[in-house]
Amino acid sequence: MDVRLLLESTLPGLGYELVDLEMTPGGGFRVFIDKPGGITVEDCVSVSNHLTRLFMVENVDYERLEVSSPGLDRPLKKEADFVRFKGQLCKVRTRMPVEQQKKFTGRIAGFAEGNLELEVDGRVVVIPFANIDKARLEPEF
Repeated sequence: MDVRLLLESTLPGLGYELVDLEMTPGGGFRVFIDKPGGITVEDCVSVSNHLTRLFMVENVDYERLEVSSPGLDRPLKKEADFVRFKGQLCKVRTRMPVEQQKKFTGRIAGFAEGNLELEVDGRVVVIPFANIDKARLEPEF
């Protein structure tokens, strides 16, 4: 069974979004969840208890399960993430250089036709979504 698909079909029914799933050394899972208004410790406990029972029913073999919020530097994985966080500051690393560089820090100006529009130092850099290796929100205090 594909654990990611199982989580993507289960978590929305509980009112949560699957932000990321990581495999941990030793055969465990680290699940990052989010919801409007943020995640509390009680949310993590509730989801952990539900997933423990779900994994038992679905015969998912694992050593350890961790459920967490994505944090202030939340990863941006889906096109919808860039739409949702328009106006926010983020860091982006590309697979191939764009304008002779691979690392950018700027504000999300928009997302259209499969391209991220990132405002960097007063100019807009267009980065194809397929070229994004890693992207995270950059916390502002």
